[in-house]
Amino acid sequence: MKSWGYIRVSTREQNPDRQIAAMRAAGIPDADMVIEKQSGKDFDRPEYQKLLRRLRPGDALFIKSIDRLGRNYDEILEQWRILTKDKGADIVVLDMPLLDTRRGRDLTGTLIADIVLQLLSYVAQTEREFIRQRQREGIDAAKARGRRFGRPRCQLTPEDADTIRMWRSGEIGLAEAERLTGLSRSTLYRLARGFDITAGPAVK
Repeated sequence: MKSWGYIRVSTREQNPDRQIAAMRAAGIPDADMVIEKQSGKDFDRPEYQKLLRRLRPGDALFIKSIDRLGRNYDEILEQWRILTKDKGADIVVLDMPLLDTRRGRDLTGTLIADIVLQLLSYVAQTEREFIRQRQREGIDAAKARGRRFGRPRCQLTPEDADTIRMWRSGEIGLAEAERLTGLSRSTLYRLARGFDITAGPAVK
């Protein structure tokens, strides 16, 4: 039986020290800590998958909090089943003592852990739906006030259109077209894709 610590931060800039300290306090050796610097949107994570293959029946997987395992609670529920049922391992969530499958391998302990996990899943799903609803209401209210969304259209003057035609036909270089129009190189290329050299812009 072996205890592992799984530590995850979403970006390379984030610091895992707080999670490392919690693992050390729980008695996990540094050599048995797995640190992953990747988003928790799914479980397609190299370090986690390697750890999953190394887990043996009776091993314990420690995590600081349930969101360090992942953000998608439907997938967390599935991984919880794989870890505890298929792998026969225990899970210890340090920030939530009720989510410690070592404490209750009997029916009551398993039931409590499952209820807590299901409750967390419900709360997380409800919060996601609430956030989406607020975003939708905010966008609708902004549109009602006349606000436009998306990339603003580039308004070409006749002089700009002439400059782009000259650039497209090879009369002037790209740097000169940038200087004369004040437009960025990427904008010029984007406009040029829908530009007819003889007739002007094909798209507005």
